[in-house]
Amino acid sequence: MLVVGRATRLSRYVTGLDKSYTATARFGAVSDTLDAEGEILPLDTQMPGEGTLQEAVERFTGEISQIPPMASAVKVGGERLYKAHRRGETIERAERPVTIHSFSLTHVDAASQTATFYISCSSGTYVRSLIADLADALGTGAYLTALRRTSVGHLSLEHASVLDQLNESNICNHIIQSSRMVKHLPVVHVRGRMEKFVRSGRSLGAAGIDGPYRVMGGDDLLAVYGDVGREARPEVVLCTE
Repeated sequence: MLVVGRATRLSRYVTGLDKSYTATARFGAVSDTLDAEGEILPLDTQMPGEGTLQEAVERFTGEISQIPPMASAVKVGGERLYKAHRRGETIERAERPVTIHSFSLTHVDAASQTATFYISCSSGTYVRSLIADLADALGTGAYLTALRRTSVGHLSLEHASVLDQLNESNICNHIIQSSRMVKHLPVVHVRGRMEKFVRSGRSLGAAGIDGPYRVMGGDDLLAVYGDVGREARPEVVLCTE
């Protein structure tokens, strides 16, 4: 997803949504980064059979705990983990709860010792760690060789545009409007004087909605507001006077 202009201010309402991926893993070896970019160490183990993998993914579905990989941007003691990893250091990391909504085996290639999975998960899930933990539970090792994000919330790869096919004459037809970008948020409609207040970024009376919500003037997304006590305060104002 490429966000431009004022829509960049809405990205925070999207990046935290659930995500889905297709992931391919190579079994019988491990990587110090948990993916193909790291140093690969072959193991004297074989890839588990298809039935064994099918059963195992079910045990990693639901609420689980993960330890962030060293080759990640998580901060520990004010420093990104990947910086310590580059120095060859390992830092103790706290476990983090994540939710795996769906985890399924979609393809096995015994010749290349690889398996492909579909994963739907909460934001903040490390697919690299999920695959490594799965393999470890089966008495072997694995690392990611390919990872493709297929959706972020309601925004899916199925409806994405191919960059090479975009040009000056058709690019406007492929722009996702701001109102659709955050359509998962609750909505409040305003008009007249209230619409003018929103456009100027003024506080309103509380709407009684938990969390952020869209404020629409007709078909236009005017702003995102949030209730603070008895007031509704603007978090992002898009349409001004």
